Amino acid sequence: MEPYLQPSKTHRTIGWILSGLVILFLLFDGIGKLVQPDEVIKATVELGYPESVLTSLGVVLLISTLLYAFPKTSLTGAVLLTAYLGGAVATHVRLEQPWFSHTLFPVYVGIVLWAGLLLRRPALKNQFF
Repeated sequence: MEPYLQPSKTHRTIGWILSGLVILFLLFDGIGKLVQPDEVIKATVELGYPESVLTSLGVVLLISTLLYAFPKTSLTGAVLLTAYLGGAVATHVRLEQPWFSHTLFPVYVGIVLWAGLLLRRPALKNQFF
């Protein structure tokens, strides 16, 4: 890798902190969908989804999050998580929920997700910007 594409230690550290926060949050969410406590079932049904989709959503979320967590597959994971988060935005738009607290929350997660990845892997900036 060329020297100017190497992340500084500070950028790499901040990138891993941001990525770690996203990873922990999404792992918690994905595990909740697999364990299915009453609160998760209730929230899913309130969003208009049947209880039967929880396991599938949990598996997709966990696989995508794990792909994001590992450097060699982090770009694939980021793309898959972006698609997943887009579905969450669409759900909140469909339910006409408040914009800044509900509808845009998945967008906030996506921004942190991509910021963390780009700080960890600055060479990706050349592919997007």
